[in-house]
Amino acid sequence: MSDLRDDRPGRGRHGGPPPAGPSGPAAGVPAPRGGRAAAREAARAQSRGGRRKGSRRARPSRGRRYLKIAAISLSLLVLATAGAGYWFYQHLNGNLTSVSLTDGAGKNASGKEKPDAFGRTPINILVMGSDGRDSAEDCKLGGGCAKTGVQSGGNADVEMVLHISADRSNATVMSIPRDTETDIPACTDPKTGAHTAGYHGMINSALAYGQACQVATVHKLTGIPIDHFIQVDFSGVVKMSDAVGGVSVCVSGDVYDTYSHLKLSGGTHTLKGVAALEFLRSRHGFGDGSDLGRTYAQHIFLSSLIRKFKSAGTLTNPAAVYKLANAATSALTVDTGLGSIRKLIDLAGDLNKVPSKRITFTTMQTAADPNNANRVLPGPGSQTLFATIAGDQSLTTASGGKSAASKATGAPTVPAGQVTVTVENGTGVPGRASAIATKLIDGGFNPATSGANAPAPAATTTLTYGPGQQGQAQTAARALGLPSSHLKQGTAAGLTLVIGADWPSGTAFPGGTKPAPADTQAALNNSHSETADQSGTCAKVSPYKTVEINGVPMTPAQAYAASPTKKDSDA
Repeated sequence: MSDLRDDRPGRGRHGGPPPAGPSGPAAGVPAPRGGRAAAREAARAQSRGGRRKGSRRARPSRGRRYLKIAAISLSLLVLATAGAGYWFYQHLNGNLTSVSLTDGAGKNASGKEKPDAFGRTPINILVMGSDGRDSAEDCKLGGGCAKTGVQSGGNADVEMVLHISADRSNATVMSIPRDTETDIPACTDPKTGAHTAGYHGMINSALAYGQACQVATVHKLTGIPIDHFIQVDFSGVVKMSDAVGGVSVCVSGDVYDTYSHLKLSGGTHTLKGVAALEFLRSRHGFGDGSDLGRTYAQHIFLSSLIRKFKSAGTLTNPAAVYKLANAATSALTVDTGLGSIRKLIDLAGDLNKVPSKRITFTTMQTAADPNNANRVLPGPGSQTLFATIAGDQSLTTASGGKSAASKATGAPTVPAGQVTVTVENGTGVPGRASAIATKLIDGGFNPATSGANAPAPAATTTLTYGPGQQGQAQTAARALGLPSSHLKQGTAAGLTLVIGADWPSGTAFPGGTKPAPADTQAALNNSHSETADQSGTCAKVSPYKTVEINGVPMTPAQAYAASPTKKDSDA
């Protein structure tokens, strides 16, 4: 049977042997037989790489050469990029300084988060701004080193608790004024060996005994579990504000704080570097000239910073991202739980999920310290504010408005911080009184709350309160989920909780009422709250004579007018 195809090697146009001549068999090579035998012989010669004598191998096309060069170049580019990326990642990790959250303060000193019904947990971070002069650069920026030189340590002059909800739908930033008087727990700084058995003093002083001590102090005051901390110093603020290209702020009028050196005309300004630091440090320029006015101004700055981060293009420019990441990591001290770039990126991602209108800035409510006019104490509403954060309650609605007051029946009328409970164990189960007492203290009850053994076994749990103390008893009962039927009035003053056999385990009474949510309206009262999307807010310049020039007291506006040769901070 003849083969009708004409494209087989070794075949002529009509199936015969190939023609002789230049394209015929090479010299010295026997001519192959015709037909299928010729085709097989030609195929074998081609597979052996045989070629005609004197002929040259065909060159690849120009397009194929370009593709080969492009493939090699791309491979080299991928390798170089991967190497640069690895170097960059390791470089940023190397910039970070991390410290244990518990070293020197105790294993449970910072509290522990509880997951919600879906297993999600909120995040609470203590953000600290240190006034330490740990380097020549910090001395130049902060001053005060003329006699002492570079100093180790410092105070946490800025303290904010950043709360990100378990479902990442809302966040709260609560400032704690540095002038707050509170109880500092027993701590030892593992780095310096500095130790305290505990004392009553300014909250910012706890940093002298290590970051873990400052975290433990805030937890002790608020009852809020603190998962992480982030600390930044003077030079860090300068570097980071430069890296983002400046932050826009507004001041209500001319201001010259002769202490922080902030000098601005009334209106909106973009602050970079040292100017940003002067604004954040100013306490004599705003409000009543105390630390409260400074916290309000800081919220305006941070709100603007958040809006800038969320604006289009800020985090999509590779050069800007590198500059920001390099500045941020070299300026931060964090706990070991945040001690890598990946963890910080994850944290930024969690915060980025929260809309600006659902990020609430507040300041802890304060009251005057009767023993020191220059100090403050947690004021009315502060315990409720603490409870909303610890209870993962949002202070904004889905539309960004303020949350309505809690509608819980019989909401507590006495703040937890004003309630002391003596807890007695009548179950025979070791550690029950201690567990409940710790639960109450962590929830913001008076730290004098204590545990002990009951004089005799008890079958039923009871909470006995003294004359006029029913409101305090209701506060404690609702915190524990204890039904009102377990409350009774006694003749002696004080609250005594006897844990009976009907409550053998856990810190919430079994089958009892669900602990009442905090009253969010009370939490926001006098807290100077605002949300991060409020772009038109201006820092209120102090109308009081909070500054002085050449020993003459004057208002910040008068100081501005009296100093025409002094350049403005943003000049």
